[in-house]
Amino acid sequence: MLHKLVSAPINLVIKIAEKVKEEADKELFDLSTIQQKLIQLQMMYELGEIPEAAYKAKEEELLTRYEMAKRMEMEQWEQMTQKK
Repeated sequence: MLHKLVSAPINLVIKIAEKVKEEADKELFDLSTIQQKLIQLQMMYELGEIPEAAYKAKEEELLTRYEMAKRMEMEQWEQMTQKK
């Protein structure tokens, strides 16, 4: 009983941390989110809202994240097909 009282707050913190990580991964590595951000970035650049240097730096960052997300997706797909 005492063990449950002591471990309950720890378990709650762990669950919250897992949820935060899940949401962060979704934001960082979700292909559709990255594509949307690339479109928004392009529009901002074309409208003159950001300078070319900032555009290129952010575009490079987003494209790198896209490549990583695509690689992760392919690895997950390969793992799923190997299990069958």
